[in-house]
Amino acid sequence: MLGFSEGQAPFGRARPEPSLSDRVAVVAKALIRAADLLGVSGKELAVIVGLSEASLSRLKRGGGDTALSGKPYELALLFIRLYRSLDAIMGGDDAAARQWLRADNTALGGKPLERIKTIDGLAHVLAYLDARRAPL
Repeated sequence: MLGFSEGQAPFGRARPEPSLSDRVAVVAKALIRAADLLGVSGKELAVIVGLSEASLSRLKRGGGDTALSGKPYELALLFIRLYRSLDAIMGGDDAAARQWLRADNTALGGKPLERIKTIDGLAHVLAYLDARRAPL
């Protein structure tokens, strides 16, 4: 911390609060990038975040920010968190992360990519990754 209070920028100017559309645009961009790096198809990603393929396609083109709200927005944040956890565990090796996502995992009861297609499965995989990142 450099001594700035919450919401302040250097030299005493208040930092403007990002708008909702700005936050959604950042999450949408991160979601698409994470899916690309993990080799998750548009069809698979649509199932994971609860969007139609058409809505996801609009989101990829930058015109579907309104589709990413409510549950799909929350699921997008969880998917991004999954990517960040895998990235940390795999040391930035996206190929290893892609392989892990598609390999059978007895601890998870199947392939992680299949498990994360349900909310319960996504939560379970995230808990597993959290435990792997910070072993006791």
